[in-house]
Amino acid sequence: MTPVSRGLSSDVPPTDAHRWISIIDENNDTWLFDATFMLSSYNCIYGDGCQSIDDEPDHTEVLGCCIHGAHFVDDDDLQEVAAAAALLTPDQWQFHRRATQKGGAFKQKKDGDWVTRKAKGACIFLNRADFPGGGGCALHRAALERNERPLDWKPDVCWQVPIRLDIHSDDNGFDTVFVRAWDRKDWGDGGAEFNWWCIEAPEAYSAADAVYVTCRDELIEMVGQDIYERLVPELEELSASGTKPTPVTLSR
Repeated sequence: MTPVSRGLSSDVPPTDAHRWISIIDENNDTWLFDATFMLSSYNCIYGDGCQSIDDEPDHTEVLGCCIHGAHFVDDDDLQEVAAAAALLTPDQWQFHRRATQKGGAFKQKKDGDWVTRKAKGACIFLNRADFPGGGGCALHRAALERNERPLDWKPDVCWQVPIRLDIHSDDNGFDTVFVRAWDRKDWGDGGAEFNWWCIEAPEAYSAADAVYVTCRDELIEMVGQDIYERLVPELEELSASGTKPTPVTLSR
């Protein structure tokens, strides 16, 4: 399969006119992919124009999406990140000593959820730009140094965003899974308070390749190799045809 990435639009996809691709798996569950987003030129611009999601634009600290720390989806997620964190050295992780002094990089909230601790207003794993070992996520950087995938080191939510699996089950137990970009509303009331949300920003649509190419590993991890391999030719055909997105009404 040869990904088609020519003629990508640098425009933010319209909110009300997306093209969707439907795939039925062996369990008769339906996967609905937002083809408009998958074929867009979106890419994360952390450290290259990202304004963070705090109340005010962030032009200096470069805290990105890390200001609230990371929540873990389950115990496996927590244990995998804990194992990765144990491999980090003080030269790789700015807040290594603080994590040791606090008894670890994680804490349990009153509601029982586990999260990463915060240091100086953001996730404890976030190295600041002036750190000699390099700015950005310490887990992400360490994974790259070992020629490993960052998604195998980081909390699930950190590598899944901006792609969201929105799962709906019918009365017969079959699932419809929307694979789309996260929206403000997906974060609850807090999403409306974001000063800046990258999915809406034209400057974030600057990649040379489409989302389904740049996020290949993440998509495979989320939907499986088989579904991804069935998705790619559908996207290639749509891209090559030059078909414009058409309005679709979907119940969520």
